[in-house]
Amino acid sequence: MQSIKAEKDIILKHKRNGELYRALLNDKTKKVKKECAKVDEQGLHILTIHDDTVLHAATYSRKSRLVLDLLEALPPDHLDKMTRQNHQGNTILHDAATSDNLDVAQKVLEKAPGLLSMRNHLGETALFRSVRYGKEKIFNFLLEKISSYSEANQQLFLWRSDKTTILHVAILAHHFDLALKIAEKFKYLVNERDADGMTSLQHLSCNPGAFLREDKVEFLQNIFNSIRLHCSSAIQSKVEEQETTRYESAMKLAKFLIEKDFSWEATYPGIDMSKPTLHKYGTGSHSVEKGVGQAPGLLMTSLGQRDQPDTTTPLFLATKSGCIDIAEEILNCYPQAIEHIDEKGRNILHIAIKYRQLKIFELVKGYEVPMKRLVRKVDDEGNSILHTVGIKMADYIPEKLRGPALELREEMLWFERVKSVTPPHFVDHRNDMKLTADGLFYQANNELRTAATEWLKRTAEGCTVVAVLIATVAFAAAYTVPGGPNSQTGAPLLVNKPFFVVFTVTDVLSLSFALTSVVIFLSIVSSPFRLPDFKESLPTKLMLGFTFLFLSVFMMMVAFAATVLLMIQNRENWTKVILYALSFLPVGIFALSYFPLYLSLSETFKYLLWKLGKAIPRAFLFQCYQV
Repeated sequence: MQSIKAEKDIILKHKRNGELYRALLNDKTKKVKKECAKVDEQGLHILTIHDDTVLHAATYSRKSRLVLDLLEALPPDHLDKMTRQNHQGNTILHDAATSDNLDVAQKVLEKAPGLLSMRNHLGETALFRSVRYGKEKIFNFLLEKISSYSEANQQLFLWRSDKTTILHVAILAHHFDLALKIAEKFKYLVNERDADGMTSLQHLSCNPGAFLREDKVEFLQNIFNSIRLHCSSAIQSKVEEQETTRYESAMKLAKFLIEKDFSWEATYPGIDMSKPTLHKYGTGSHSVEKGVGQAPGLLMTSLGQRDQPDTTTPLFLATKSGCIDIAEEILNCYPQAIEHIDEKGRNILHIAIKYRQLKIFELVKGYEVPMKRLVRKVDDEGNSILHTVGIKMADYIPEKLRGPALELREEMLWFERVKSVTPPHFVDHRNDMKLTADGLFYQANNELRTAATEWLKRTAEGCTVVAVLIATVAFAAAYTVPGGPNSQTGAPLLVNKPFFVVFTVTDVLSLSFALTSVVIFLSIVSSPFRLPDFKESLPTKLMLGFTFLFLSVFMMMVAFAATVLLMIQNRENWTKVILYALSFLPVGIFALSYFPLYLSLSETFKYLLWKLGKAIPRAFLFQCYQV
């Protein structure tokens, strides 16, 4: 009998909770208050399977008026139950801290002041949660409540159980204005480390997305942004304003943190490797670089005796992640930081090259005096900066994936770029594995070369088939002219029409361009695919092949349009406009599909022009200009 009654009570409870939950979802505040009045605990009645009370649910549902009414209706003897926590350990104040309603937070604290110092299962107070969700009004209110506390007591509110501070979480959540305010208020948090050993500046240095600006967006992205701007100018302008504000906030925060960061002072010795290894005999160890036999005091410089140097300084993290703004600001503030060396004997050039950060590589090149030392440094494995080109992260993904052949070409350009700044006597230097930079590069890119060869063959063969089909159609069209021939003379009947000339010229050009592209693509298929060919020869041929193929398609569509117009020349103008539009639809689709690849290939021409400019003496160019 008792079990039946208990089962009925459970069913009744679930139905009541279901009605309450549905009323909350449908914003029926009167029904919620009416149902709460029927239960003994009223607004503190447990509603969800995660132990959320009605007040919890109403608070995180942003129903401020309902929360205030439920708080007012609470009997005085129930106020001690306001400290109830859900499965995550959050109290009503924790949920109130994630909203923008200051009245709710004030009323909750007025009813239960003890909630201010309560922590959830992650060790977060309500103040910590307000920072995590970027609620500055609530943060200011709660901060004022703890302002009279001692520094030791304030730490309860500023740290989480995993050592994450409110400054860490503000940066991770991209609330940079709030983070700057916290850094200025609690300066001792700036160099605090979380469970991963990361400072706030280190986290910021790993976030290049925070420093995106409109002037850094690529060409195609600018076009799409302009289209969106015309489609929804109000929304777009608001987004751009938010991005600009975020960038400015992030830069202000970065400058503040950088001034107080001296982690680059903790460095390993940067002893010059004055004797490159040019042969593969002997031990080949670089003990002098590793600090073997050095006095313990030489291991660290500046800032007294530290246990271990910071191997992930913000400068190196910014270099790895490509955060040019952070790296540039650090070097502007402390230019001597450019000489920092990590625990593997690497300097900033090694890092920039390994992670393929061209902008930072060019930035460092601008420091002429330090470069004389940086280019001579070898790491603990005997790798020079030129060896580093052949060393990539296992999870390295090129920024612009346009095909393995173009990726390999970019790698070869990197090798030449670094080789141009490498001292001549380090070009043939061998590392601890007895490999020269050339040998390591060939070994590292062997698989990429195989993939690039297959990709080029497939692309060239596919384009050859298309070009042959176009040439076949163009050739057949030349013998089946629009309007047909004169039965007596064999001359075309429409030979005197203007569009007939257009048809003839474009048909011949389409055939010529198609056959030219076939020859070029066949030359790619029959290429020996040597590694140096991927730098200039093969990308140039591929771009020329695409160019002639595109022109062939374009001319074929012009010939088609001219033929149709010859047939319907007496029709209305709107008919001609529609035909023109439909005729050039394939051309537009073809152009949009291959435009990104074409842009990547066009960089080969830029490289060739640059090489040509270096090969031709300036005096000769000046004489030609005078003539």
